[in-house]
Amino acid sequence: MTSTGPPERQASLTDVAGLAGVSHMTVSRVVNRTGPVRPETRAKVLAAVEKLNYRPNSAARALVTGKTGILGVVALDSTLYGPASMLYGIENAAREAGYSITITSVGTPNRSAIADAIETLRRQAVEGIVAIAPHAAAAKALESAPRDMPLVAIGGGPDTPVPVVAVDQYDGARRATEHLLALGHRTVWHAAGPIDWLEAQDRERGWRETLERHNAEAPRLLRGDWTPHSGYLVGRELARERDLTAVFVANDQMALGLLRAFAEAGIRVPKDVHVVGFDDVPEAAYFSPPLTTVHQDFIEVGRRTFRQLAERIAGRPPLPHDLVPAELIVRESTGPRQRS
Repeated sequence: MTSTGPPERQASLTDVAGLAGVSHMTVSRVVNRTGPVRPETRAKVLAAVEKLNYRPNSAARALVTGKTGILGVVALDSTLYGPASMLYGIENAAREAGYSITITSVGTPNRSAIADAIETLRRQAVEGIVAIAPHAAAAKALESAPRDMPLVAIGGGPDTPVPVVAVDQYDGARRATEHLLALGHRTVWHAAGPIDWLEAQDRERGWRETLERHNAEAPRLLRGDWTPHSGYLVGRELARERDLTAVFVANDQMALGLLRAFAEAGIRVPKDVHVVGFDDVPEAAYFSPPLTTVHQDFIEVGRRTFRQLAERIAGRPPLPHDLVPAELIVRESTGPRQRS
C-alpha cells in the first residue's frame, strides 16, 4: 500500500507577509480591502498571494471587516440566452473584483418567490444582491424588497423600484427597424416576444414608434414565446402574406424557426425577404443565411451592475437607470435586395 503522506499545509497570512517582506497588517489591508496601501506594496503582496496560492478564510475575514466578500443573485430558472448571459456577466464582474457569488433561482417570478429568494440570500450574509428581472412580474415583485439590503436589478424597466442596469432594448429595436427601412422596404413586420417580458415590450415599442416616425404603416403584430417552435409557427403564417418583404424578429431563436418555415415555403432570404433578429447568440453567424441581429454586451452589463452595487454597498445614493448601448450586427440575412 502506498502512503499519500500528510495533507499539504495551506499557506497562511504569516507566510504571505514573510514572502512579501511586509507586516501582517499590510497583508490584511490588501486581502480584505480595508485600508490604503501603496501600489508597489500591493503588487508585492498580490504576487506573494498568487505564488503561495493563499486563500483567506472568509469567516475570519467577516469577523475582522464585517464583510463576507459574497454577493447574492436572484436568477430566473431559465435556459434562455438573455437571462443566462446576464448571470454570466455578473459572475465575470464579481470575479474580477474579488467577490464570489451565491445564486438562488426562482421558477415563477412572483412576489412571494422573489421575497423568499432574497430572504434566503440575506441569511447567507451576502453584502448585496443582484436580481435578474427581465420579466414584468419580477420587476413588480421588487417593490417589496427590504430597503436595508443593497439591491440592483438587471433587465428591469424604468419603473423598477431599485437601480437598474439593462441593454437599451428600445434602441436596439429602433436600429433593427431603421436598417430594414433604409434597404427600401415600405414597412417591417414584427414577430414579438411574450407580452409579460419587459424586453419584448421595449422591442415592440421601438419597432412600432420607428415605423411611425418614418410614416410607415405598422402591419398586424404576431407573437411568439422566444422558442424556435413559436418562430416557426409565426413564419408559416407570415409566408401567406403577399406583401411581406422584411421581418424584425424579437430574438434569434424565434428567427431560427422563422427561417426554417420560410425555406419550406420557398421564400428566399435575403432575395425575397430580409430578416433581422435580436440577441446575437453565438450560433447566429452560422444560421442559413447568417443572421443580421442586435448584439447585447452582457459583459459590460455585468461590470456596470457590479459598479452600481458597489456604490450601494458603500452607502452612496443610487445612480440613474443605466442603459448599455445595443449594436446592430449586419450579416447576409439582410444582404442587398435583388430583383428577379
